[in-house]
Amino acid sequence: MRKATKAASAAALAEQVIAQTLPASKTGLPTRTLGRTGQQVSIICLGGWHIGSVKDDKEAIRIMHAAIGEGLTFFDNAWDYHDGHSEEIMGTALKQDNHRSKVFLMTKNCERDYAGSMKSLEDSLRRLKTDHLDLSQFHEMVYHNDPDWVFEKGGLKAALEARKQGKVRFIGFTGHKDPLIHLKMLGKPHAWDTAQMPINVLDATYRSFQNEVVPVCLKKNVGVIGMKGLAGGATQGALLEFVKLTAAECYRYCLSLPVATQVVGITSMAQLKEDIGLARNFKPMSQAEKDALLAKVKDVAGDGRYELFKSSKTYDGPHHRRQHGFDV
Repeated sequence: MRKATKAASAAALAEQVIAQTLPASKTGLPTRTLGRTGQQVSIICLGGWHIGSVKDDKEAIRIMHAAIGEGLTFFDNAWDYHDGHSEEIMGTALKQDNHRSKVFLMTKNCERDYAGSMKSLEDSLRRLKTDHLDLSQFHEMVYHNDPDWVFEKGGLKAALEARKQGKVRFIGFTGHKDPLIHLKMLGKPHAWDTAQMPINVLDATYRSFQNEVVPVCLKKNVGVIGMKGLAGGATQGALLEFVKLTAAECYRYCLSLPVATQVVGITSMAQLKEDIGLARNFKPMSQAEKDALLAKVKDVAGDGRYELFKSSKTYDGPHHRRQHGFDV
């Protein structure tokens, strides 16, 4: 009976997140509330790694400006994306024509200690050409002792000081490896504002963040940021290349879950146009539609073959592998 009550409660919270989606009429794209922050953010988020991979910097800037004009105003980044280049090119784009004021800007800190975290923040602020971050997240909680390190080595202390100084508004964390690590982080004595995690149709049946972590986030009012909606790790994403789903199917599924926003990789104006269309025309999947899509991927979802970022160190960032003494 208790399990059934908990499940019903989690389902009600999930429905509430989706039901409170605000239409695109005023902002260009639908928005949702980012957990306890109370901030309304676009339901898709521009991925920092991908924008930094665009070969022509001028084209990358043009894409970002066009995204802002369409209402895609949540920008993701991390200092280790392309050795700082993603932050630099994003900073250049946001400095022009006061675009910074129109964007909810997030970047990530790969350090766990106090001094490293403070230096990482100052370096990111310099590259992003801003005096504050809307959201700073501890990046890649992918080893089971990472949550302990953030507290024991002074990383959280640095983040709290930065927030007090007005350099950071909100604090969260990310990870792609194991729901248990996210749950450990959520169980620590700190009220996290956000948690970023893999959200896709394959995740439903393998080391499932959407089943294990999202309900806890909703209960604690932690804003859920989805990523790897196409099961990243292959050139286009495994769900497109191998499972033969469409981007529309993949992202509609993700946005039918109680995520505040889903990070999307955009490397061209054509991709931007497609993603804007998907978000603007979004209608939640019925349970029957979700069940049909889950059945379609059932044979390849449960063994994790297309979500190797959950089971292999290959997809762990070089900086984090070095932190833990692994070969790069």
